[in-house]
Amino acid sequence: MVQLEHLTAPVDAVVARMRALDAALPARDGIAVFNRVYLAVTEEIDRCLDAGEFPDPRAATALDVRFAERYLAAVDAVAADRRPPACWRPLFQLRRHPGVRPLQFALAGINAHIGHDLALAVVDACRTLGCEPADLEDEFDRVGDLLVSLEERIREDLMPGPDVLQIADPLTHLLGSWSLERARDATWAAARALWALRHCGDVAEEFTERLDAAVGFAGRMLLTPLPG
Repeated sequence: MVQLEHLTAPVDAVVARMRALDAALPARDGIAVFNRVYLAVTEEIDRCLDAGEFPDPRAATALDVRFAERYLAAVDAVAADRRPPACWRPLFQLRRHPGVRPLQFALAGINAHIGHDLALAVVDACRTLGCEPADLEDEFDRVGDLLVSLEERIREDLMPGPDVLQIADPLTHLLGSWSLERARDATWAAARALWALRHCGDVAEEFTERLDAAVGFAGRMLLTPLPG
């Protein structure tokens, strides 16, 4: 039990940070909307670790914590008047825009975190554990499965009522332009590419910057202000 508590303590720490953010931010704030979604995912991962449901809890913990730290670092950067990664900038810039709906905030945050942060977190975890990305594939898939399982609930909770969800509603078309499953597949490919390029200096840096910019562009599209 002591060993299990040692493994889950870092996850408990990031959960505490997210709960503090949830308590401090206005409910309608775009970061708060995403934070609630991500908090639910991280709490579920914590529960799975406590229940022994991960085959390799050390690897799962390393990936989950490195993943969360990327998001929390973006939050800290903005709080300190520093620029966050490009993938996060649209959400921070438009977090209080009245024309952006809660579901857009949630999906834009998931886009930034899955599309950019998760790929880098795989590399971070591999360096921490001294392993290859293939050794983390089961943990990667489990985290992705948790997010996919929550996506339907997120859409149900944050989607406007049926009177708004008509075929001509712009939100309907906007949501059809992004897929969590496709984003997860692209992220795994990006993580493997980053690992292969890890000794290539400028090439690895350029790849990372372009990934960041591309994910940020997709996030900006997801946050297109819509009529009420």
